[in-house]
Amino acid sequence: MDKKALLELNNGLKVELPILSGTIGPDVLNIKDLYKATGLFTYDPGFISTSSCSSAITFIDGDKGVLRYRGHDVADLTENNDFTAVIYLLLYGKLPSSNQHRTFLLKIKELSKVPEQVIDVIKAFPKTAHPMSILIACFASLSALYYEKHGTNINNKDLNFGISAIAQIPVIVAMIYRYINDQAFINTNNELNYSENFLKMMFGDAFNNDKGTLFARALDKIFTLHADHEQNASTTAVRLVGSAGSNLLASLSAGVATLWGPAHGGANEATINMLEEIRQSGDIDKFIEKARDDKDPFRLMGFGHRIYKNYDPRARILKDTCDEILDKLEQNNELLKVAKKLGETALKDEYFIVRKLYPNVDFYSGIIMNAINIPSNMFTPIFALSRTTGWVTQWYEMMSDRETKVYRPRQLYIGK
Repeated sequence: MDKKALLELNNGLKVELPILSGTIGPDVLNIKDLYKATGLFTYDPGFISTSSCSSAITFIDGDKGVLRYRGHDVADLTENNDFTAVIYLLLYGKLPSSNQHRTFLLKIKELSKVPEQVIDVIKAFPKTAHPMSILIACFASLSALYYEKHGTNINNKDLNFGISAIAQIPVIVAMIYRYINDQAFINTNNELNYSENFLKMMFGDAFNNDKGTLFARALDKIFTLHADHEQNASTTAVRLVGSAGSNLLASLSAGVATLWGPAHGGANEATINMLEEIRQSGDIDKFIEKARDDKDPFRLMGFGHRIYKNYDPRARILKDTCDEILDKLEQNNELLKVAKKLGETALKDEYFIVRKLYPNVDFYSGIIMNAINIPSNMFTPIFALSRTTGWVTQWYEMMSDRETKVYRPRQLYIGK
């Protein structure tokens, strides 16, 4: 039996609104005909209680700390699959067989060549530019190449466009890093997997040892855990731009621009900046007291999450990897000592536990990348590298959805 909700207005008008049920998760009140039936809009700043689409890609239960891609728990995926298999899962809806995995990795390598036009764009920027600004321009350049070839025609059946974006972004991010650091570009190595290849293009032969294997495995987990996260701000930006009929690569540039914000993808960079501030002060206890003081404007970056009201499941996975890296490095690094003490305090301190201010994925991913000697201004580009798979998958799903309409929110007008 179809479920419905009855809306009764003060003027006596009664309207039945359908209640939609997904596979799992909360039911959804269908209000798409509300204005036609009542003349009313809804008011929901930040879209806190609004479902903008239906999707079969990612499921989150923030109260229970659950994150699944295509029905697979991320803990299982990070433990038993590499990032290439997760890309395949998100794009095709199932994990690959051994033969499919091998073929797909070859396809990624075949499509990884970055056009000379994009390389010229990178070199046109001052070396003081933030890497995210360069990355936005790179996707804009790729969208120009798409337009030159296809105009405004959108092919949402050919996955090669999406796979090429996923294949090229690690090369582009590595090029950006090496360019702003006055280092020669390093070619891709077809003998390596996705994460090993990225580490090689970033640092050359610096990690041709056990540390390199450890770091590549850690990055692989970071890539998997950041691959998609339901209808977050950057994914919504990709869908919004795509809903207007913009091509995939133009839509991806909007995703990168949104991700740059410190309230979204820039949080891991902000976390390291905060840890550096605490390290320089030499008094971590003072900052913990400031965090406990509700009247103090200071806020711990990398703690708590808008969606997860439990321990972020991604943070739980990365904590073990973080501990393994810090134990094996045995670095006398004051910043990492501050991070470790702060994380341990938050997991034991009643103030943080009661408020569910657990360390989140940005906290541990920031520490891991700092330990690998990746500079903090490269954290968000690496986040974009990971999330490109999710953006691509969400764009194709949206374009194939018959209910897709150009995004057009309404407003509560309060002007003259």
